[in-house]
Order: sequence, then structure tokens, then C-alpha cells
Amino acid sequence: MAIRDNRLESNVPGKFYVDDQCIDCDLCRETCPQCFKRDDDTGTSIVYHQPDNDDDLSLCEDAMNSCPVGAIGDDGE
Repeated sequence: MAIRDNRLESNVPGKFYVDDQCIDCDLCRETCPQCFKRDDDTGTSIVYHQPDNDDDLSLCEDAMNSCPVGAIGDDGE
């Protein structure tokens, strides 16, 4: 499970985030490219756009639940 205190600074503010446990596996970016992208500076995925519709919200939840290291969090904002 992602840890809010380890949230990467390059995530946009909002409900979903990626923490420093990301292994850059690309799963979240493949699942929801509308919200996740690779940060070349950190070599990790980040949330660059928070979901703004039900489809993207569902895809972000799928990415979070599928993350092999639990690096995607939902802080409920």
C-alpha cells in the first residue's frame, strides 16, 4: 500500500498519487495513460492528471489495485 508521506513531489495534487516504491513497470501508464505518465527525472510513474470522469476514475482504481508493488495511493481528496 502506498504511503502518503512517500508521495513523489512530481504528482499533481489530488486524490491519486504514486509513491517512491514505484519500479517503473509501466502498468499504470498502460492502464490509464490519461492520468499516469513517466517522470524521466525520477525514473518512476507519476499522476500528471487527476481523473475527471467516471471512466478515468475506474481506470485509476484498476491501476492502483493492479500495481505490483502497491505504489499507487488514494488519499481520498
